[in-house]
Amino acid sequence: MAAHPKSSPRGAKKKAAPKAAAVPPTAKLSHIDTRGQAHMVDVSMKPPTERIAVAEGKVIMRKETLDLVIKGNALKGDVLGAARLAGIMAAKHTHGLIPLCHPLPITKVVIEINPEHALPGFLVQATVKVTGPTGVEMEALTAVSIACLTIYDMVKAVERGMRIEGIRLLEKSGGRSGHYRVEK
Repeated sequence: MAAHPKSSPRGAKKKAAPKAAAVPPTAKLSHIDTRGQAHMVDVSMKPPTERIAVAEGKVIMRKETLDLVIKGNALKGDVLGAARLAGIMAAKHTHGLIPLCHPLPITKVVIEINPEHALPGFLVQATVKVTGPTGVEMEALTAVSIACLTIYDMVKAVERGMRIEGIRLLEKSGGRSGHYRVEK
């Protein structure tokens, strides 16, 4: 008789569930109201301050594919130029992609794409800046995600097994919560 997929054989040790990061007892989700429903946060009373966010992601590929892109011989053209432009456009349109994000008057978006032979692949970083009442973390993360996806799209004819990994916020400054930098 076959075992139920969720059951384990007798005597087998169950794997411990991964531990969640500790959440401070005073922490609450800003986009959830008192009834537990999602809502857009009212930022009208928050003073505008300069806010900057930096995010990163990686596109992992074969060494041969990396070399092809670096040499500029991709079938679809300028892979890195298209990815930079896509990342900038994505940052500017984040509020149209993520339901509870505010439209922001972004003042600067920088997309850096650097070859990393040790991966092999590309390290993509986005820096987004605004002077406003709310931060630009989502804009930086969206910019990195779309830039990485654009690299994949531009090169997929050569290698479909590429991986996009490690998309994360590296740093943010400004606003009530202050400065944050990822621990290395």
